[in-house]
Amino acid sequence: MTAEDAAPTDRRPPYRCAVLGSPVAHSLSPVLHQAAYAELGLTGWSYGRAEVRADGLAAFVDGLDDTWRGLSLTMPLKVAVLELPGVETVSDDARLTGVGNTLLLDGAGRQVHNTDVAGLVWALDRVLDEGVTTATVLGSGATARSTLVALAGLGATRVQVLARDPARAEALRPLAETLDLDLLVLPWRSTPPPARVLVSTVTAGALDDWADAAAGSAEVVLDVVYDPWPTSLAAAAARAGVRVVDGLDLLVGQAVLQVELMTGHRPSPDVLRAAGDAALAARNAG
Repeated sequence: MTAEDAAPTDRRPPYRCAVLGSPVAHSLSPVLHQAAYAELGLTGWSYGRAEVRADGLAAFVDGLDDTWRGLSLTMPLKVAVLELPGVETVSDDARLTGVGNTLLLDGAGRQVHNTDVAGLVWALDRVLDEGVTTATVLGSGATARSTLVALAGLGATRVQVLARDPARAEALRPLAETLDLDLLVLPWRSTPPPARVLVSTVTAGALDDWADAAAGSAEVVLDVVYDPWPTSLAAAAARAGVRVVDGLDLLVGQAVLQVELMTGHRPSPDVLRAAGDAALAARNAG
């Protein structure tokens, strides 16, 4: 299914979208989507945010009227959305990862997509001058699952995962086998073997006491955190001369596809990145 098949193509108002999660006040998604609407001339479209927990997702969605076209989903809703009653279509990436970050709402019924995979591929592919063979992933949650799929798509054959909960890391093994990835689970805070790419999916501050060892193990480091920036991992990577990709690139990459799915029109990544940079600068100045 293409974005053109999945979303309306007219520009008539009003249409509404929003990001849901808990906590959600920090999310830059409204800034990015509104910048996309302005670029695309979608003057009748609006995009907000709402604090919603997993146990309140079904009631929230059931309460929406027919002006709603799409929802972006952050934690803790990325798994819960796949259990939502009335979902008629689940994209390949969402089904494979067991993670959804996009819910489309229109005449075609409720549809769940995962745009994090495409966002990760886009963010990494921009800086890689050759394919990935080995990679390291820090963390074992929903974003780690999307990361494995993205890395496999970039050519990785071996991935080492470091997680504070070894059982959760081992739970990634069936997905790795499906992707033909050789998965190595290593103790948290151990020094990873050398890899082409390291992707950190953990929260800010989780790597403060061993960022140098982690950063020095890879040629490219992507930290999914974008605020506060730089993270300890990003700063350590910069000191080591390692190429750094920030979480805002991931957010932009997945948002471009989200906007296209929700509206039928594809925005410029540069426009979204500029809007995100300006919002972060204003936030940090305050």
